[in-house]
Amino acid sequence: MRSTVALALAIASFAAVPVTAQTQTPPPSPTAAQPAPEFDKRLEDIVPLLNGGGDYAATFTPAFVTAVPKTAFDGFNTQFAATGGKALRIKSVSPVNPWSANIVIAYERGEATAQIAVDPQGAHQVTGLRITGMSASETSLAEIDAALARLPGRTGFALARLEPSGPRIITARGGDAAFAIGSEFKLVILAELFREIGAGARHWDDLITLDGRPLPGGAYTQATVGTKISLYEIAEKMISISDNSATDILLRTLGRDRVEAMLPVVGIRDPKGMQPFFGPLELFKLKGSPLGARWAGLDVKARRALLDEEIAAMPNDAIDKTLFVDGKPVLVDTLEWYASPADMIRVMDWLRRHSETGPAARGRAILAKNPGVGAEAAARWAYLGYKGGSEPGVIAMTFLAQARDGGWYALSASWNDPKAAVDGVRFTSLMSRAVELAAAQ
Repeated sequence: MRSTVALALAIASFAAVPVTAQTQTPPPSPTAAQPAPEFDKRLEDIVPLLNGGGDYAATFTPAFVTAVPKTAFDGFNTQFAATGGKALRIKSVSPVNPWSANIVIAYERGEATAQIAVDPQGAHQVTGLRITGMSASETSLAEIDAALARLPGRTGFALARLEPSGPRIITARGGDAAFAIGSEFKLVILAELFREIGAGARHWDDLITLDGRPLPGGAYTQATVGTKISLYEIAEKMISISDNSATDILLRTLGRDRVEAMLPVVGIRDPKGMQPFFGPLELFKLKGSPLGARWAGLDVKARRALLDEEIAAMPNDAIDKTLFVDGKPVLVDTLEWYASPADMIRVMDWLRRHSETGPAARGRAILAKNPGVGAEAAARWAYLGYKGGSEPGVIAMTFLAQARDGGWYALSASWNDPKAAVDGVRFTSLMSRAVELAAAQ
């Protein structure tokens, strides 16, 4: 399971490391600074490069080229072109300082938001270029839904206004159908943490001491035994960058039983889709070994025994090293976390209501650290929280949004295709546009 699949929404970070939409961070706020003339000149090179031309080695620093070879850059551009068509021009530039800016790139069928930084020294080469969002060209939510419906496999979509009596669905198709949701399951863990924080059983500054038990890949995988981390830091990493090691640590700390008990509380209508409630490492072990093929034929009790015995005893190095490498879906229909778009809207509404006041209120910022879309789409809302998830054949995105007039909304969509990898760029561009259009409700 990857965090929101290679949407290629980032060509390279400012540290010249490729990232995905799930790991993007909001761009810095623009200032009144004017771009340097050399910066403006370098901007002229970007559109030709996005269309397969230009001089790659002359435009980017050697460190960037090493981290992102031209073949990788061209691969990203192919994905963007499939969704947006040809890059046309730099539509707008919002300087952060004389040598960096947030920009909007116009494509034939949409727009991309990006961050760019240029070296103030020497040849003034580009040190970082990160596309933080791509918005489709559809002009209404109905067109968005129609485009989702045309995608191969199955899709579901729902938008709701969050009222005192509960979510009121504004528009939906397949809103109550269950889908594999990838890392969106982490919202249930966050909900249990909110519950315990709100009850005074735990505090954001409580420290967890790492005990050396195996973890999946992430920020804490190589941390030394005895490392202490606050609950807030772990929760923030679990949501904002979908860190799998943080997720397993927090799930162990809170307890599988307590988290699983939250499923009906937060609005998951059919909890069986996440029972037993496994963590990322357990999923990797199941999908990366012959044990996963047994899962569908077992009842919940037998599944628990499998997790507690054979999966718990399996070393990490027994996981198939080629898992997900070929981009092909693995047991998407039988081994995942399952919920409907309407379920995820109810989960977001529960998190909203339980972070309005009191000690859990600090947690609301965790959901908003990564808005999941570009700066222009996010700026249409007073608040935008987000969690997404994916693996080959799976992508899902859910948003919690507060309008400028104070009204609250939630938007969720999922796409499953057990036969082929999904087009993350297309899905995310549609959802980014949906976020923009929903702001006009």
